[in-house]
Amino acid sequence: MKKNLFLVTVFFASTAFAQEQKTIHAFSLADAVGYAQKNNLQVKNALLDIDIQIQTNKEIASAALPSLNSSLGGTDFLTIPTSLLPGQIFGGAPGTFIPVQFGTKFNANYGANFNQILFDGQVFIALQARATSLDWRRKNAALTEENIKANIYKIYYQLSASKTQLNILDANIERLQKLANDAAVMYKNGFAEKLDVDKVNVQLNNLETEKLKANNSVTIGYMGLKMLMGMPVKDSLVLTDIINENNLSADVLYEDNFEYGIRKDFQYLTTIKKLSAFNVKRYQLSFLPTITMNGAYTKNAQRTKFDFFDKNGNWFETALIGLNVNFPLFNGGARNAKINKAKLELQQVDNQMVALKNNIDNELSQAKLNYMSSVATVNFQKKNMQLAENVYSQTKKKFEAGAGSNTEISAAQADLVTAQNNFMNALYSALIAKVDLLKASGKL
Repeated sequence: MKKNLFLVTVFFASTAFAQEQKTIHAFSLADAVGYAQKNNLQVKNALLDIDIQIQTNKEIASAALPSLNSSLGGTDFLTIPTSLLPGQIFGGAPGTFIPVQFGTKFNANYGANFNQILFDGQVFIALQARATSLDWRRKNAALTEENIKANIYKIYYQLSASKTQLNILDANIERLQKLANDAAVMYKNGFAEKLDVDKVNVQLNNLETEKLKANNSVTIGYMGLKMLMGMPVKDSLVLTDIINENNLSADVLYEDNFEYGIRKDFQYLTTIKKLSAFNVKRYQLSFLPTITMNGAYTKNAQRTKFDFFDKNGNWFETALIGLNVNFPLFNGGARNAKINKAKLELQQVDNQMVALKNNIDNELSQAKLNYMSSVATVNFQKKNMQLAENVYSQTKKKFEAGAGSNTEISAAQADLVTAQNNFMNALYSALIAKVDLLKASGKL
């Protein structure tokens, strides 16, 4: 009894733990985008790049500030160094030397020194470029967030459309099940052939197979969306938004006075151009002299005994301050090569901006055309679906009244399923075209 009670306790405890680990998220499209902005790893790394650049800017700023250092040292000469003095000094023969030992056994020193850059062209430009470098990281983060947002929109719409298609499949399956039962009753009563019953069952089996495939695709799609959002795969995700024609609107069409600067990729490339221009200036100012100032203050003492802490011992001071001016004269043409290279890189960025403008113009034109065409297709497929529903309804009434054939109602059922799928595919394509247009116009 105790053993059984223990097993029951373990079972409920493990079940409760599993339920605790699994979190259910009910997200609208806006919720999914907001979650991804906080949890997507690409976005996280892009935001970390901003923090890294902030620290890099602090490191650059430190080059313009004085550096202070202090030192403390002591030496015990186990053997005092020996020097050789010419023997002639003491009346010896030329070419002879007398070994002598200078110094004391114990030496000690302590002090401080500083260095300060007064002028360095490259440091000056680096200080100016700090804000642009930080802006470049922010523009990159914004571009990354936009790309993630666009992908989330598309997958969310796809899953919402699939959910609607599954509901349509369920309705059609339920309709065919009723039709199969009716056909079976009519066959039993002699009003229909066995072939009619088989045809309905074939259609029913095909829909069941289609539903199984659709469920698998939806499951895979949910896993992909959770990965994109940065959500644990074990968590459960529920999409609350339902797509319909109301998600389409004409206000997404871009204005004629479109400005390239609204596009995040154009903003990103603009900051790269500014950084490239700073790079040219940096190498140009390398021809100017650099001016630095330094200073030091030290105290040292020499003892024959280790009595540095004796108040009566002497410590000798040294203090200095210096100014250094370094004139760059010749380095084999390396500076000119760096300047020319930086200018060529700047020209490459200019060419990239021209190419990006052309690409934006092309994207806008295609996105507008695709969106308008997709909306028109949705309207057409909606009317076609309504017609298919009316045809099926009338054909079903004739069949139930005994005036219609099984072939007619099977064909009407197939046409209805096709029309419904065509409508949902057209609606999904229109929503994707809307996302592409919003992104192309910088409004996403």
